[in-house]
Amino acid sequence: MSESVWKKPVICIFKERSTDEWQSDPFVVIKAKQVKVASNGKEFSGKVEDFFTLMGDADYLTTLRGRDDHYVMCWFDDTIPDMTNDLRRLRGVRFFGGVNYTINEKTSKRTYNATFNAKQAKLS
Repeated sequence: MSESVWKKPVICIFKERSTDEWQSDPFVVIKAKQVKVASNGKEFSGKVEDFFTLMGDADYLTTLRGRDDHYVMCWFDDTIPDMTNDLRRLRGVRFFGGVNYTINEKTSKRTYNATFNAKQAKLS
């Protein structure tokens, strides 16, 4: 099983409406400490670690309906100098293990963690 890691990505998350259609605007944009994606050759799984919301509502991901939805996750790989080849994308994403968070007592800000499965990926 191969695993890839991206440090400090900004991830746009779109609701996937069908296999060929997804929203043109993300419903949430997050900044993560890191995202890990592993593949067994057919399916993908991974973690988004220590993320917070830049735009939108990440709390939707913690709801029962949010766990049942399918998503498209996109981010850019800053280590690739050619900007035409740096987009990374996962399709058919489901947050099967749920999304959990902790609240900073001083600032009242939430930091989330999530595990997911995905059906398709463009990682290189």
